[in-house]
Amino acid sequence: MTPRKRKQIDPFEQAIEAALSPGTYISYGAASSFVDNVQDVADDIVKIMKSEPGRAALLFETFIGACHEKADEIDDSGGDFGMLVEGLFLDWITSRKAANHDPNETAKSLLSWMEVDPYGFCHDLDRQVVKVLDKKGLEAFVGQIRAKFESAPSLDEQRYPGYTRRRWGGALKTLLAGQGDVEAYKAFCEQTEFAAKDCLAIADIYQSRRRPEEALAWVERGLAIARSGNQRSSEDHELHAMERALLAKIGRPADALQSAWSEFEAHPSTFTYKELMRYVPVNEKKTWHQKAMEASEKGDLTSQIELWLKKKEMDRLVSRLRRATAKELEALGHSTTGPLAGKLKRDHPDVSARLYSAQCMRVINAGKSKYYDAALDNIERARKCYAKAGLNDDWRAVVADVRQRHFRKKGFMAGFEEIVTGAPRNVEPPFLERAKARWLKK
Repeated sequence: MTPRKRKQIDPFEQAIEAALSPGTYISYGAASSFVDNVQDVADDIVKIMKSEPGRAALLFETFIGACHEKADEIDDSGGDFGMLVEGLFLDWITSRKAANHDPNETAKSLLSWMEVDPYGFCHDLDRQVVKVLDKKGLEAFVGQIRAKFESAPSLDEQRYPGYTRRRWGGALKTLLAGQGDVEAYKAFCEQTEFAAKDCLAIADIYQSRRRPEEALAWVERGLAIARSGNQRSSEDHELHAMERALLAKIGRPADALQSAWSEFEAHPSTFTYKELMRYVPVNEKKTWHQKAMEASEKGDLTSQIELWLKKKEMDRLVSRLRRATAKELEALGHSTTGPLAGKLKRDHPDVSARLYSAQCMRVINAGKSKYYDAALDNIERARKCYAKAGLNDDWRAVVADVRQRHFRKKGFMAGFEEIVTGAPRNVEPPFLERAKARWLKK
């Protein structure tokens, strides 16, 4: 490269190349700090956007292309790199808008990136671009997406029939909702079909226009569609939440409360409890709390534990855990049973004993040998809690069950028998002690 050409290279391009370290593989552990360094360069380019928008737009376009080249050289399991690239697309749009570039050309470039997206950087990009495109930009992008939808095959694709049409149809709906063009949105749905999420989007537009009665009508239509399906969806929850807010807004608080109560009864949890109490009159909080706690007795154990711990319903929680079967306790996640067993071991050692035992059994039942040390630690804690509670017969029953069903698991049974006999376990010393021992042998 000649000195003249070297001077023509934008210093930001050199910074981009240095930050992306082409040819160097970025492991999962190093990805976060790597992305932070790359983001610093992007932030520096944003700083010139106001004074040099055209230059910034070109730099962001180069940046996006360079990130595509880097994609095979990074373990982006955490998704940080993908999020960074998504931000670059938005900055590129903002720069082009500030530079008064042709919105039709911007829309065409966006569409071409979305069509050829080997790394998923443009997945759901339409949901983000509506936040930064201006009116003309949205109109141009809507036109491009609509043309793509209308030219898409309906059923002649081999692997996923109708996928292309659904993809562009979904993107078009997102853009129409972003425009707030309720009539165009409804017309498009008439052309295809109305889904619960479409009713939610239309209701949201009406709500933003302060037309709560019309919004409520669309919410109710969406709920009717949701009820006709076989599965509970995220839209179902959002529709119910919007329904309650609208009912309260138009002077029907009792109906909003009844809606919240019905959802809590069907799915008692910390979230539905909070939603219920939002619509309970202040002077009735205590009564409704008691009513909710009684109804929550019919919920699933995981939700009960979370709710009752949060609301300090310890007697209710302990009683339920004592009634729980071993299978129910073993089905609980480690993040639930571990802290809970520790919390209860002083005042309710019998319950903690069963929880610690369940943690151990979940591991050995699944034959997860790499977690046997953790299983042994839990069964030792269980033994101590059984002893503290005076439940020696229960401990002996656990021992007999383990010996009968898991005697072939030698890697576990050796340590288990040491715990049963009270012998000190052969636990491997910490790293520094092992290193010191090896050094002294030399």
